[in-house]
Amino acid sequence: MSNKKTIIVTQKKSPIGRQSYQRKTLIGLGLNKIGRSKELDDTPSIRGMIGKVKHLVEVN
Repeated sequence: MSNKKTIIVTQKKSPIGRQSYQRKTLIGLGLNKIGRSKELDDTPSIRGMIGKVKHLVEVN
């Protein structure tokens, strides 16, 4: 049994018309289409990436 915490991140908006680093951050999170979800480890680096694109994603 693993005690690693995970979070689920879902892309809710398109990166079209946004700055290029935001598109690259979404790709780094494993997201590239609206509605896609990924289960990611809850680490400070992942939290920082989510913070950069918080207006494009939803965290559960």
